[in-house]
Amino acid sequence: MSIIQTQTTSFKAQLYQGIHDLTTDVIKIALYTANANLNEDTTVYSTTNEIANTGTYVAGGAQLTPITVSSSGYTAYVGFPNVSWTAALTARCALIYNFTKGSKAIAVLDFGSDKTSTTTFTITMPTNGPTTSLIRSSN
Repeated sequence: MSIIQTQTTSFKAQLYQGIHDLTTDVIKIALYTANANLNEDTTVYSTTNEIANTGTYVAGGAQLTPITVSSSGYTAYVGFPNVSWTAALTARCALIYNFTKGSKAIAVLDFGSDKTSTTTFTITMPTNGPTTSLIRSSN
C-alpha cells in the first residue's frame, strides 16, 4: 500500500475553486492501519482500512476545532488543534477531510510507523506558524 504525507492534489485544485472554508466547514480526522492507500491521489474519506471502533474512536474520526487560517509576509498557513481519543489502538496514518463538502480529502499524515496507545491516542499537530504549520502556501 502507499501512504505518503501530503496535501492531496484534489484539495489544492479545490482551494482555487473556492470549495473549502476551513474555518466554517466541519473538518475531521480519521485514523488508518498500515494497509491504507492514502497519498496525493486520495480524493475522499473512505472507511477502507480505517481502524476499528474502539474506546472513544468511531468511524469517521473526530472533528478538528478550532482551525485557524493566518498569514505572515508571503505565507498563508492553517493551524490545526491536537486531537485525542481515549482508547487502546494502533494507527499508521491519518486523513484530514472536509465532512461538510462531501468528505473531500485535504491531507494525509504519515506517522512513519505503527503508533500504539494503551489508554489515550494523541496526534500533536505542528506549531501554528508560517514555517511550521502542517498546511502552508507561499509564493
